[in-house]
Amino acid sequence: MSEAINIDDFRIRARQRLPRVVFDYLEGAAEDESCLRRNRQALEAWHLRPSVLRNTATVDTSVELLGHRFALPLAIAPTGLNGLIWPDGDVALARAAGKANIPFAMSTASNARLERIPVEAGGVNWYQLYVMGARDLAERMMRRASDAGFAALLVTVDVPVSGHRERDLRNGFRLPLRYTPKLICDAALHPRWLFGLLRGGTPTFANLSDPQAGPASAQTHAALLSRAMDRTLDWASLDWVRRHWSRPVLLKGVLDPEDARRAIDHGVDAIIVSNHGGRQLDAAQATIDVLPEIIAAVKDRVPVLVDSGFRRGSEVVKALALGAKAVLLGRAALYGLAAAGATGVAEVIRILSEEMVRTMTLIGARSIAEITPDRVVRASA
Repeated sequence: MSEAINIDDFRIRARQRLPRVVFDYLEGAAEDESCLRRNRQALEAWHLRPSVLRNTATVDTSVELLGHRFALPLAIAPTGLNGLIWPDGDVALARAAGKANIPFAMSTASNARLERIPVEAGGVNWYQLYVMGARDLAERMMRRASDAGFAALLVTVDVPVSGHRERDLRNGFRLPLRYTPKLICDAALHPRWLFGLLRGGTPTFANLSDPQAGPASAQTHAALLSRAMDRTLDWASLDWVRRHWSRPVLLKGVLDPEDARRAIDHGVDAIIVSNHGGRQLDAAQATIDVLPEIIAAVKDRVPVLVDSGFRRGSEVVKALALGAKAVLLGRAALYGLAAAGATGVAEVIRILSEEMVRTMTLIGARSIAEITPDRVVRASA
């Protein structure tokens, strides 16, 4: 097999290794998947403007974020059911992130015990929180994440109800997997994936059970899989989060400038501009398009991060030029994970890093601070 030279090469390998039901879970989005496509189209519509004769013999991609110095303005986004993609997928992602000196965000829907991540992966780790039903479960998760040494909490706020993910519905996707004749046949045609599943075991929502409180109910497991969250969450709920979490809080899923201003008023330490990779509201704006409005509303009071659709180092540079502090990687990292585990994730990060350095050199930016707004322009309609 030829060497992978870009993220799409890893996407092809992921599709080859995974059964359709699993690849569709990784790749799919809501309804007509218009937002999924719009994220990519919008990134292509922003162009970079080079500045020449800038002496770019050395290029520094490091960035300061929430009290830590990272090698790259990247983070691994929180994604669920990674154990279905690769055995111990959460640990593999965290290890690759730690070695690359970028943050890893662990999802509530992860398949590894959260206490394992700081011990087995090292690095700087963030914990992502979904709030489902009774809030005592969320309080226990925050306490456990704090005790385990997670450096920050990501509160995801764009899932009051799950997006209508039609690929999953057509495939009958559920956890535990329902071994229909169709799935058995598909799994048999993907022996590397099947061997990994048999070796690692069917993944479960490992963090819904607590050694002291016991296992969560079947209803809670179902709520997490369907993203049936607590719809009573409101701005006052951030005060509740603050009572149980003393470290930085990032609010994930913001697309409205007014929401960004309110988040700062409620003490949020950073904002993540996100449309959940197109997996929630299919009619949502592309994140790169709304990013300048969020930056203008925030006025440098807190860092702004962004995700959804990024697959090139040049696209990361575009986001930085528009004011983002860092970009979170979702599907891009999972393509690497699906293809080759932690090694694949490390390769994805390496490729994006090299693309970033090349792009910065070509536009005349010797550091992240020199990727300024005049380096990017939106193509006219």
